[in-house]
Amino acid sequence: MKWHGCAAFLAAFAVFPAAAETFQEYPDLPPLPMVIQAMDSYPAVLAAKSGVKVEEANRARLEAGSYEYNVRLGSQRRTETALNQRYKEWEVNLERPFRLPGKASLDEALGKQGVEVSQWAYGDALHEAGRSLLALWFGWYREHFQAKQWQEQVDILNKQLDAVNKRVKAGDAARLEAMLAEASLAEAEASLNQAKLREQMVATTLTSRFSGIALPANPVLVAPVPLSQSSAYWKDEILRQNHELGVARAETRRWQLQSSRSSADRLPDPTVGIRYASERDGTEKIVGLNLTIPLPGSGRAAVAEGAAARAEMAAHQEAGVLRKVEVEATATYATASTAYDTWQKAKLVADKMQANADLMSRAYSLGEAGLPEVLLARRQALEAGLNAVLAQVDAAESRYRLLLDAHQLWPLDVDDNEQKGASN
Repeated sequence: MKWHGCAAFLAAFAVFPAAAETFQEYPDLPPLPMVIQAMDSYPAVLAAKSGVKVEEANRARLEAGSYEYNVRLGSQRRTETALNQRYKEWEVNLERPFRLPGKASLDEALGKQGVEVSQWAYGDALHEAGRSLLALWFGWYREHFQAKQWQEQVDILNKQLDAVNKRVKAGDAARLEAMLAEASLAEAEASLNQAKLREQMVATTLTSRFSGIALPANPVLVAPVPLSQSSAYWKDEILRQNHELGVARAETRRWQLQSSRSSADRLPDPTVGIRYASERDGTEKIVGLNLTIPLPGSGRAAVAEGAAARAEMAAHQEAGVLRKVEVEATATYATASTAYDTWQKAKLVADKMQANADLMSRAYSLGEAGLPEVLLARRQALEAGLNAVLAQVDAAESRYRLLLDAHQLWPLDVDDNEQKGASN
């Protein structure tokens, strides 16, 4: 990935509509401009962005090299004892090491590869920030809709208690039934308070970690959408776009270049200098050339061997990352696919249990069922409803996670194809 690719990414943050043209807005996710702003200010992303600047500076250093001019000055006094003569003498040397042919191009390639590694890491930081945001967002969704379910249960039990109290006053029910209804209501209110507390805690974590994310007053719970493409399609998309794998591949290439550079350094660079001297109080002038050639020792060979071993290690690490990403891609698809089926079954159960609870409530009002049976049916309907809500949130989150890993959810990487081409 060249720097103009990263510049295009930054421009996407500054001019949102241009970057968002190919991305869809989802009613159960934060607005896209809000996501972009939150990503841009996320500490790990800012650190990775600074890492690109570090590697840019390192590239400039490698291209320039550490081959600087050196000036050596010397002064001495010559004494001729036989003639009892003393002379002031001095000399100046200007020296500079020179890179042997091939080393400069390797240094330039190393600098560029370092920048590419940092840019892949930048994209990986964005991706991980997106995963964290998605997890916290749906974590809040879970707690919010659980609290909503408990609130509905409290409202129903309040009405149930009113009905029981009326029957007790009319002499159609025992006081024991009112006490049972009050206990059920108190239990539901306690669960509601706990659910609200959990919701607030997750909300605080989310808004603290991602500044700029505002939670909706009335969040929408959208019916999940089944996956239309196959597992092979999603696996290919995730592997093609994966930043972690991109970092590993770029690191392998960097260490291969470093190995070549260390091998080239087994032949030392010469130092060439110009010498000018004044002897015998200036009666003699000397101009000459100096050539210094270090004699290579076993240390240079050890450095080259170490770099070659490090390149081999990077290749093995890349293979490990590839396997890890393949497993994760398969698991992410399986999770999303299973979550959708689970939601459908949970919704069917919840609908039936709610219908049963409504029937039991009507039967109680007609005197055909007792209050314990009604409360049990209500409890079962609540549990089924909670399971259905959680299954629905899980299905939505797992699908969005799949889209995120395939880079089809948010415009976080506008130049992935160029990145991929640069690293292969």
